[in-house]
Amino acid sequence: MKLTDINPFYAARRKRTAVVPAPQHEVSQPCYARLPLAPRNTSPVPHLTSLYHFHRAGDYGDRSYPGNCGGNLIKDLLTYFRPGLVYDPMSGSGTCADVCRELKIPCLSFDIHQGFDACDPQGFGTEEAFDFIWAHPAYWRQKPYADDPRDLSPYHTKRLAFAVGLRQCCTDIIRFSHGASSSRKVYRSSFIPGLHDTCMVFERPSATSQRGDAI
Repeated sequence: MKLTDINPFYAARRKRTAVVPAPQHEVSQPCYARLPLAPRNTSPVPHLTSLYHFHRAGDYGDRSYPGNCGGNLIKDLLTYFRPGLVYDPMSGSGTCADVCRELKIPCLSFDIHQGFDACDPQGFGTEEAFDFIWAHPAYWRQKPYADDPRDLSPYHTKRLAFAVGLRQCCTDIIRFSHGASSSRKVYRSSFIPGLHDTCMVFERPSATSQRGDAI
Protein backbone atom coordinates (compact mmCIF):
# COMPACT_ATOMS: atom_id res chain seq x y z
CA MET A 1 0.00 0.00 0.00
CA LYS A 2 1.33 3.39 -0.98
CA LEU A 3 1.46 6.40 1.29
CA THR A 4 -0.89 8.20 -1.09
CA ASP A 5 -3.45 5.43 -0.56
CA ILE A 6 -3.35 6.01 3.20
CA ASN A 7 -3.18 9.79 3.26
CA PRO A 8 -5.22 11.54 0.52
CA PHE A 9 -4.00 14.96 1.72
CA TYR A 10 -0.42 13.91 0.99
CA ALA A 11 -1.58 12.79 -2.44
CA ALA A 12 -3.11 16.19 -3.11
CA ARG A 13 0.20 17.86 -2.40
CA ARG A 14 1.92 15.40 -4.74
CA LYS A 15 -0.76 16.03 -7.43
CA ARG A 16 -1.73 12.37 -7.54
CA THR A 17 -5.06 10.62 -7.40
CA ALA A 18 -5.84 9.39 -3.92
CA VAL A 19 -7.53 6.07 -3.26
CA VAL A 20 -9.71 6.43 -0.19
CA PRO A 21 -9.84 3.18 1.82
CA ALA A 22 -13.16 1.63 2.76
CA PRO A 23 -14.63 3.04 5.98
CA GLN A 24 -13.89 1.05 9.09
CA HIS A 25 -16.02 0.60 12.16
CA GLU A 26 -15.26 3.34 14.66
CA VAL A 27 -13.87 2.11 17.96
CA SER A 28 -15.73 4.19 20.54
CA GLN A 29 -14.98 2.06 23.58
CA PRO A 30 -11.53 1.54 25.13
CA CYS A 31 -9.85 -1.82 24.71
CA TYR A 32 -8.53 -3.57 27.80
CA ALA A 33 -5.33 -5.59 27.97
CA ARG A 34 -4.32 -8.03 30.68
CA LEU A 35 -1.06 -6.89 32.24
CA PRO A 36 1.52 -9.33 33.62
CA LEU A 37 1.79 -9.78 37.37
CA ALA A 38 4.63 -7.87 38.98
CA PRO A 39 7.15 -9.85 41.04
CA ARG A 40 6.84 -9.42 44.80
CA ASN A 41 9.54 -7.36 46.49
CA THR A 42 10.06 -5.01 49.43
CA SER A 43 9.07 -1.85 47.54
CA PRO A 44 7.04 0.60 49.67
CA VAL A 45 4.86 1.13 46.57
CA PRO A 46 4.06 -2.36 45.19
CA HIS A 47 1.84 -1.04 42.38
CA LEU A 48 4.63 1.20 41.01
CA THR A 49 5.88 -0.79 38.00
CA SER A 50 7.09 -0.06 34.47
CA LEU A 51 3.43 0.08 33.35
CA TYR A 52 1.56 2.73 35.30
CA HIS A 53 -2.11 3.60 35.53
CA PHE A 54 -4.15 5.10 38.33
CA HIS A 55 -7.94 4.99 38.25
CA ARG A 56 -8.32 8.70 39.07
CA ALA A 57 -6.25 11.81 38.39
CA GLY A 58 -6.29 13.12 41.96
CA ASP A 59 -6.80 16.66 43.20
CA TYR A 60 -3.40 17.98 42.20
CA GLY A 61 -2.70 20.97 39.99
CA ASP A 62 -5.16 22.08 37.33
CA ARG A 63 -6.44 19.32 35.03
CA SER A 64 -7.37 21.91 32.37
CA TYR A 65 -3.76 23.07 32.15
CA PRO A 66 -2.18 22.00 28.80
CA GLY A 67 0.00 18.92 29.30
CA ASN A 68 -0.99 18.50 32.95
CA CYS A 69 0.38 15.33 34.53
CA GLY A 70 -1.70 13.61 37.20
CA GLY A 71 -0.05 13.81 40.60
CA ASN A 72 -0.42 10.15 41.56
CA LEU A 73 2.77 9.12 39.77
CA ILE A 74 4.68 11.92 41.50
CA LYS A 75 3.22 10.83 44.84
CA ASP A 76 4.27 7.22 44.30
CA LEU A 77 7.80 8.21 43.24
CA LEU A 78 8.21 10.42 46.32
CA THR A 79 6.91 7.62 48.54
CA TYR A 80 9.42 5.24 46.97
CA PHE A 81 12.52 7.48 47.06
CA ARG A 82 11.64 9.33 50.31
CA PRO A 83 13.49 12.60 49.55
CA GLY A 84 14.12 15.37 52.05
CA LEU A 85 13.92 18.31 49.62
CA VAL A 86 12.16 18.36 46.23
CA TYR A 87 12.78 20.75 43.35
CA ASP A 88 10.37 21.38 40.47
CA PRO A 89 11.85 23.75 37.83
CA MET A 90 8.89 23.37 35.43
CA SER A 91 5.92 23.60 37.76
CA GLY A 92 3.12 24.30 35.25
CA SER A 93 -0.10 24.36 37.28
CA GLY A 94 1.67 23.33 40.50
CA THR A 95 0.95 19.59 40.55
CA CYS A 96 4.23 18.57 42.18
CA ALA A 97 3.94 21.29 44.83
CA ASP A 98 0.42 20.09 45.70
CA VAL A 99 1.67 16.52 46.14
CA CYS A 100 4.58 17.64 48.32
CA ARG A 101 2.22 19.73 50.43
CA GLU A 102 0.07 16.65 51.04
CA LEU A 103 3.09 14.50 51.92
CA LYS A 104 4.62 17.31 54.01
CA ILE A 105 7.83 17.33 51.96
CA PRO A 106 9.63 20.67 51.41
CA CYS A 107 9.45 21.72 47.75
CA LEU A 108 10.78 24.60 45.67
CA SER A 109 8.91 25.12 42.40
CA PHE A 110 9.27 27.63 39.56
CA ASP A 111 8.15 27.98 35.94
CA ILE A 112 9.17 29.87 32.81
CA HIS A 113 5.82 31.69 32.92
CA GLN A 114 7.09 33.22 36.16
CA GLY A 115 10.26 34.36 34.39
CA PHE A 116 12.35 31.44 35.66
CA ASP A 117 15.04 29.89 33.45
CA ALA A 118 15.34 26.17 34.21
CA CYS A 119 18.76 26.08 32.52
CA ASP A 120 20.27 28.81 34.72
CA PRO A 121 22.06 27.23 37.72
CA GLN A 122 22.25 30.65 39.39
CA GLY A 123 18.49 31.03 39.49
CA PHE A 124 17.64 28.29 41.99
CA GLY A 125 17.40 30.73 44.88
CA THR A 126 19.16 28.41 47.33
CA GLU A 127 22.52 26.76 47.84
CA GLU A 128 20.95 23.63 49.31
CA ALA A 129 21.27 20.33 47.48
CA PHE A 130 18.06 18.73 46.24
CA ASP A 131 17.30 15.08 46.96
CA PHE A 132 14.72 14.73 44.19
CA ILE A 133 14.00 16.79 41.09
CA TRP A 134 10.70 16.41 39.26
CA ALA A 135 11.42 17.72 35.76
CA HIS A 136 8.36 17.64 33.51
CA PRO A 137 9.39 19.55 30.37
CA ALA A 138 6.88 20.60 27.75
CA TYR A 139 6.23 17.85 25.23
CA TRP A 140 8.87 17.93 22.52
CA ARG A 141 7.57 19.00 19.09
CA GLN A 142 3.90 18.79 20.12
CA LYS A 143 2.94 22.28 21.25
CA PRO A 144 4.93 25.43 22.12
CA TYR A 145 4.77 26.04 25.86
CA ALA A 146 5.86 29.67 26.11
CA ASP A 147 6.67 32.56 23.80
CA ASP A 148 10.16 32.75 25.26
CA PRO A 149 13.55 31.87 23.71
CA ARG A 150 14.32 29.92 26.90
CA ASP A 151 11.35 27.61 26.33
CA LEU A 152 12.52 23.96 26.26
CA SER A 153 9.57 22.55 24.29
CA PRO A 154 11.46 22.73 20.93
CA TYR A 155 14.39 20.76 22.37
CA HIS A 156 14.95 17.04 22.85
CA THR A 157 15.25 17.17 26.65
CA LYS A 158 16.06 13.46 26.96
CA ARG A 159 19.25 14.07 25.02
CA LEU A 160 19.99 17.07 27.23
CA ALA A 161 19.78 14.86 30.33
CA PHE A 162 22.42 12.50 29.00
CA ALA A 163 24.51 15.40 27.69
CA VAL A 164 24.91 16.87 31.20
CA GLY A 165 26.12 13.53 32.54
CA LEU A 166 23.01 12.03 34.14
CA ARG A 167 22.51 8.28 33.90
CA GLN A 168 19.35 6.24 34.01
CA CYS A 169 19.06 4.28 37.25
CA CYS A 170 15.95 2.14 36.71
CA THR A 171 13.46 1.02 34.09
CA ASP A 172 11.31 3.43 32.09
CA ILE A 173 7.86 3.98 33.58
CA ILE A 174 5.15 3.98 30.91
CA ARG A 175 2.12 5.97 32.07
CA PHE A 176 -1.09 5.43 30.12
CA SER A 177 -2.61 8.71 28.91
CA HIS A 178 -6.26 8.23 29.85
CA GLY A 179 -8.36 11.36 29.39
CA ALA A 180 -5.96 13.10 26.99
CA SER A 181 -7.68 15.82 24.96
CA SER A 182 -6.25 14.37 21.72
CA SER A 183 -8.45 11.26 22.10
CA ARG A 184 -11.52 13.44 21.52
CA LYS A 185 -10.24 15.00 18.30
CA VAL A 186 -10.35 13.98 14.64
CA TYR A 187 -7.17 14.59 12.63
CA ARG A 188 -6.92 14.93 8.85
CA SER A 189 -3.62 13.08 8.60
CA SER A 190 -2.42 9.51 9.08
CA PHE A 191 -0.10 8.74 12.00
CA ILE A 192 0.43 6.25 14.82
CA PRO A 193 -1.03 7.88 17.96
CA GLY A 194 0.94 7.95 21.17
CA LEU A 195 -1.17 6.74 24.10
CA HIS A 196 1.39 7.01 26.86
CA ASP A 197 3.96 9.20 28.56
CA THR A 198 7.41 7.97 29.58
CA CYS A 199 8.89 8.77 32.97
CA MET A 200 12.64 8.26 33.20
CA VAL A 201 14.54 8.25 36.49
CA PHE A 202 18.08 9.61 36.35
CA GLU A 203 20.79 9.89 38.97
CA ARG A 204 24.05 11.75 39.19
CA PRO A 205 27.05 9.44 38.62
CA SER A 206 28.55 10.53 41.95
CA ALA A 207 25.43 9.65 43.91
CA THR A 208 25.88 6.71 46.27
CA SER A 209 22.27 6.45 47.41
CA GLN A 210 19.18 5.23 45.59
CA ARG A 211 17.78 8.70 45.13
CA GLY A 212 17.28 9.98 41.61
CA ASP A 213 15.94 12.70 39.39
CA ALA A 214 12.69 12.01 37.56
CA ILE A 215 11.98 13.50 34.17
